Amino acid sequence: MAKSAEEVHPVKAFGWATRDESGALSPFTFSRRHEIVGVVTDVGRKVQKFKVGDRVGVGCLVGACHKCDNCAADLENYCPKNIVTYNGTYLDGTTTYGGYSDHMVANEHYVVRIPDNLPLDATAPLLCAGITLYSPLKYFGLDKPGMHVGVVGLGGLGHVGVKFAKAFGTKVTVISTSPSKKKEAIEHLGADSFLVSSDLEQMQVTIFFGKFKD
Repeated sequence: MAKSAEEVHPVKAFGWATRDESGALSPFTFSRRHEIVGVVTDVGRKVQKFKVGDRVGVGCLVGACHKCDNCAADLENYCPKNIVTYNGTYLDGTTTYGGYSDHMVANEHYVVRIPDNLPLDATAPLLCAGITLYSPLKYFGLDKPGMHVGVVGLGGLGHVGVKFAKAFGTKVTVISTSPSKKKEAIEHLGADSFLVSSDLEQMQVTIFFGKFKD
């Protein structure tokens, strides 16, 4: 009997999921995921950056024209011919399935190396939610110690946003519609303050030049 993809390439990513109608979270081993991390099993003869056995990750792109001005400026995400990791169309006309497939092939330009001391399950979210928050924080210069950053919402993106902002040394205020998330924001994620957006008294702050003033 042929081995499954998980047996040939052992799954090394884990998470938590609701597996029945109770809604209770429980540990879950999975191989079909939005963010892709894994181990290189083969390389092309022209590949120079990676070798078999390397721990790697792939983000939301696997291709582009590499000829336009956007590509020349390392802005392949704006390339009119970019190829997304899943549900896109590859150069040969086939559909890209990314992490929803048993294995995938990617140009080394779109592959990143994962350090051996960084767990794969912790790395995967950085390739989606992580870059979604890291990029604007760096682009708009909100990465300087002493600055005050507001993070609206404490969902998947919000969690990462708070962690990055605190790692940059900024003061962080979480703004949420859910008072129940205050403990998590301050005690677990290290936010400095918490505002309930539906509480008009709490929201009596003046926002100017991207900063909060009490």
